[in-house]
Order: sequence, then structure tokens, then C-alpha cells
Amino acid sequence: MKFTLKGKSSLLLTLSILLLLSSCATRYKNALFTSKADAVMDTLKTVYVANDKGPEDLYYRIKPGDQISVRNLQNIEFGAQGTATAGSSSNNETLYIIDPEGTVNLPVVGKVQVGGLTRREATIRLQELYSKTLFKDPIIAISIVNLKVTMLGEFNTQGNFLIERDNVSLIEILGQAGGLTEKADPKKIKIIRGDKSNPEIIYVNLKDINSLGNRKLVLQSGDIIYAEPKKIYSSTEGVQTAMSFVQPVVLILNTIVIIYNLSR
Repeated sequence: MKFTLKGKSSLLLTLSILLLLSSCATRYKNALFTSKADAVMDTLKTVYVANDKGPEDLYYRIKPGDQISVRNLQNIEFGAQGTATAGSSSNNETLYIIDPEGTVNLPVVGKVQVGGLTRREATIRLQELYSKTLFKDPIIAISIVNLKVTMLGEFNTQGNFLIERDNVSLIEILGQAGGLTEKADPKKIKIIRGDKSNPEIIYVNLKDINSLGNRKLVLQSGDIIYAEPKKIYSSTEGVQTAMSFVQPVVLILNTIVIIYNLSR
């Protein structure tokens, strides 16, 4: 067995190539929510929508299972009117669950159909009903308390964030999360929306100011927002992982060469 400088260099070259391939493979392995459409991210200018489901309502429509808060701004507690509530009450605010038929059971007026209505439409309907039964010129405030989006990846704060009003944009929720980390690639933000088995995927390049006015960036309940790291950080992590494998191999190789040369 004969170890030459040329042979050793060839082996080191081979290990270097494997190292680079490993870093690429690690980046792909660590990426979340990958899709065939992800190739567009490398050339994305503003906003691109894959599997576009068409225009959406800017205002959320109430659905079965939603939990709504009903407040009477005239300081009269609904819960004291003798009808059981479906949630909890504090500060003159009572929570109610929308049933599978889209109705909500309210004090005095009973069951009211609110499924399919926007928050404003439901408010008008309740004000009309209560003006006929209980209040003079009632002022009713409704909020939907279970609406949320999930933020994952390179945000300073990850997790679930409540959508507390209509027309909350990506930029607003990004502000609540404390912005992007230094590792984040602002050109590679992904919003996954709708049916999770066949979702609409919205790719966003935040480097371009023209992307900010896009209607697709008005968030919908259930959206998953993912911020991908820059390639340099993904590659570094891959190199570190690969080096943990390569370094022992190189050490063993050097030891064998030294022993062989000393024995000659």
C-alpha cells in the first residue's frame, strides 16, 4: 500500500465534493412546506400565487364553530337577561359558539342566523333584533375571538397570532412577531392558505415595495406564514453537519499516512 500526495489530494477533493452535496441536501431536508412551485422563489419580484383560488372576501365571514364576543356598549349585561350563555362573561362581554347550522343562541332574541355574515352584517342584524325587543337604538359590538394565523421559521417570535379585526395584513402581523431574524430571506416568504390538502400558496418578496398593496397579503384565518432562512445560513448549517462526519475521516486518513511513512 502506497500513499502519495496526489492520492491524498484526490481523496480530499472527493470528500470536499461530498461536503458540498451534503450542505445542499441538508438545506432541502430542513426546509418546511416544500412545493414544486418553490422554484419561483429564486426569481420572484413581488407576489406570485400558486394554485390561485381567485379573489377572496376582504372581510371574514362567520362560520360554524366560531366563537364570537358580543358586547353591549350601553352597559347592559346580556347574561343577566335570563338566557344561558355558551361561553364566559367579563367586563360586560359574553362569548357564544356558532352551532353547525350557523346560528347563535342569544339572550332575549334566541337563535339568530349569523353564519355566512361578515362581522358588520351580523352586528347590524343583532342591533335590529334588539331594538325591537329590549333596547332603544342599541349599540352592539361583535368580535370573532378564535381567528388566528401561524407564523413559523425565521421570525423573532413564532407561534399563533390572533386576528383581532378585519383586513389585517402580512406586514401588521409581521410587526406583532417582532419582524424577521437576521437569518431570514425577505425575498422568500410563503403563505399557505385554505384547504391544507390542496392549498393556495402565496410567495412574497418583501424587498419590493410594490408587493405591499397586493390583496392576497390580507390575512385569512388559518393561514400558515413561513419565513425561509438565507442560503448562506442554510449552507453553513449543512457544512457544520457534514464536517462532523468528514473530520473524523480526514483524521483517520492522516493517522494512517503518518504510520505508514514512519514504518518505511
